Order: sequence, then structure tokens, then C-alpha cells
Amino acid sequence: MTEHPDGPHPPLRLDLAVPGGPSEVGVAAEVAERRGLDRLMAAETAHSPFLTLVRAAERTRSVELATGVAIAFARTPMSLAYEAWGLHEMSGGRAVIGLGSQIKPHVVRRYGMPWDRPAARMREYVRAVRAIWHSWQTGERLAFRGDFYSHTLMTPAFSPGPLAAGPPPILLAGVGPRMTSAAGAVADGFIGHPFTSPGHLAGEVLPRVRAARATAEAAGEPWTRRPFEVVGSVLVATGRTAEERAAQRAGVRARLAFYASTPAYRTVVDALGLGDLQEELHRLSLRGRWTDMAGLVDDEVFRVFAVDGTPEEAAREIRRRYAGLVDRICVHGPEGADPSPLADVLTALRTLR
Repeated sequence: MTEHPDGPHPPLRLDLAVPGGPSEVGVAAEVAERRGLDRLMAAETAHSPFLTLVRAAERTRSVELATGVAIAFARTPMSLAYEAWGLHEMSGGRAVIGLGSQIKPHVVRRYGMPWDRPAARMREYVRAVRAIWHSWQTGERLAFRGDFYSHTLMTPAFSPGPLAAGPPPILLAGVGPRMTSAAGAVADGFIGHPFTSPGHLAGEVLPRVRAARATAEAAGEPWTRRPFEVVGSVLVATGRTAEERAAQRAGVRARLAFYASTPAYRTVVDALGLGDLQEELHRLSLRGRWTDMAGLVDDEVFRVFAVDGTPEEAAREIRRRYAGLVDRICVHGPEGADPSPLADVLTALRTLR
């Protein structure tokens, strides 16, 4: 992992990942609002992040509400545009739309959607969503034509009309070089994957993101008038007692094993010399031996990707790893975990300067 020099850094903005779906989000939303956190992020796993965040919007007034991430290729640009616009409207302009591609087997076999040239498709996807939103915001004719998507019909009856807040920002997640470059080229920000070490983020990922962003700015692309942000995502196992932390470590190991088994993340494991581990985990995943996989994630691998300890210890380690590297930090725990210990980490992080 990369050591970052001590010294003054801009305060990290503080984001909490929702550890569940619509029925569980109420507690996390109230915790985030009460603690004065900056953003609540909902992933698309077993639930729609838009439904989750609509429930969160009903319980909050100030915290931003982000999809982290919504699966872009599970939807057309038009269907995504409607869901995002609706969330932005009903939350009073607090929506942030984080998009990700997922991997080919899920897009093709689970969602039944096309998959080809995903990075090029994603670049066009974001442009298409922006074109749709521009039509709704301005009333101008919709005339988007691309290699993957075409949107040329928008009658007044089907336009939700302009929003006082304007369109929401679009962030893009990525792991490989093409998708991370796409984030810099067309999005308002980049979301680092939880399965990314700080060293890999600093040395391989962010240079590509920033180079692509610089090219877009030099070309005068209109979205570059918005500031660009980098979100660091970190898995955290925390709690006030040893028993709580042990339970969280087990959940985080299982999540790391799942990520490491995925061939699409091979660039990450290869960078750390963990190719043999990836192959063994992938073999176990194909046989459905999910419960056996976590045991292969040893303490050394755990420490590369995740942080554990009391909330105060975890906060200090997060700051050491990420201060000066990212603009904001989003903490993730095991699925279904109590969000309060993660909020404790963010509260402790706020006090560190």
C-alpha cells in the first residue's frame, strides 16, 4: 500500500454505504442525517438503489442520496434518465447518480441485455442520458444518435419538465483501464471500487482518470464546468467490542473473496501478485462453494483492501491511506450490518485533521 505524507489535506467528505435495501434504509438514513454526514450511497445488489433512496429521501432533509452504483447496462439510457430525474425531483435536488457496468455474465445472463465494447458503450450511455436530461431541462428537441443508442422522440406528454436544481451529477465506477478512462472522459466524478488497494488507486487508476479528464477539459466539453470528484470506497470491519469486530471481519472476508474470484478484477489481483488466489477462488465460485471462499482470504490480503479496529483506530487508518488521495470516502460494511458503527468511524474521521 502507498504511504501518503503527513501535512494539511482538505477535509475528506464523508459518505455512508447503505447496508441493505428499502426495508432497512430507514435506520441508515436517520443515522446519516443526525450525524451530519455528506452522502448516503445505495448499491444495486438485491434491490433497486432508486427505491432504496426514495425511502431515504422521505426520512432526510440535507444528506445527498447517491446510487453507488446503479447498473447502467441493465437499463436503457431513457429508463435510467427517468428513475434518476424522479429521485432528484422528490429529494429536492439531492440525487447523485453513480453508474457501473457490472460484468458480462450478469448483464447478459441475469438482465438479458446486450454486452459489447463496454467502455465505449458506457461513454455513449452517459452522453445519451445527458442529452435526454438537456431536452427535459430546456425543452429543446431530443436528437441523440450514437453507435449503441438512439433517442429521437420526446413529446411534451412524456417529458417531466425542468428541475430548479438542474440535472444531477453523474459519477462512474471502474476497475480496468478502459472504464476508468471513460470516467475521466465523460463523468462528473470517479467511484473507486472497494476491491482496490490505495497503492493501485494512486499508481494505476487515478493517473488514467485524471489524464482523460484533462483531455475533456482541453476540448471544452460542457460537463467539465462542474468540479470533478474522486470517491474512495473502503471496506471496514469495526465495532465497540471484540465480538462485534470479529463478526464484521468475517463478513468483510466473504465480500473480499467474492470480489477476488471475479475474472474482471484480474488487473487488481495481478498487481499484487495474487493470481493464484484468484484462480482458486474462481474455481470455488463456479462450484457454488461460497462459504468456503472466505477462508482463503488471509490477514495479509485482508489488510491490503480493508480496514478494521475500533471506530477511532479505523478512522486513523483510513486517513493515513486516503487523505490527499481522494476527495471523499465511502465506508462499506458487511451486507445487513448495523450502520451505526460505520457512522462512528466517519464521526471519528471528521475530528482528525
